[in-house]
Parts: sequence; structure tokens; C-alpha cells
Amino acid sequence: MKEAKKACDLCGLAVETEGFDLRTQEGEKEFCCEGCKGIYLMLHEDLVLEISDEIVRPIND
Repeated sequence: MKEAKKACDLCGLAVETEGFDLRTQEGEKEFCCEGCKGIYLMLHEDLVLEISDEIVRPIND
């Protein structure tokens, strides 16, 4: 039996490559490509907890 693939949290396509993920206030988000990850980051920057081991803080802090 084949394991079901996770859907991209932005576009809904299957996530076939690891490494395109973000920790957010809503939990772990996984993306199918760098483009979807980047668009999600631009649209929801205030929800992102970390990027590449660096803490992201709202601009108002």
C-alpha cells in the first residue's frame, strides 16, 4: 500500500520534496516548492515563528 502524500499548505499539490516547510503559530506548514513557501511567507509573515533557525519578530517589536 502506498503512503498518501501530504498536500501543499498553499496550492494543494502533493509535497514530493522535503525541506520546504515553516513553523507557524498555526503549526508546521509544508509546501511543494520554494515558490509556495515564499508566497505563504509574504502573505502570513506575522504567523511565522522561525526561518532557518532565526526567530522572526513582527516589525512593531
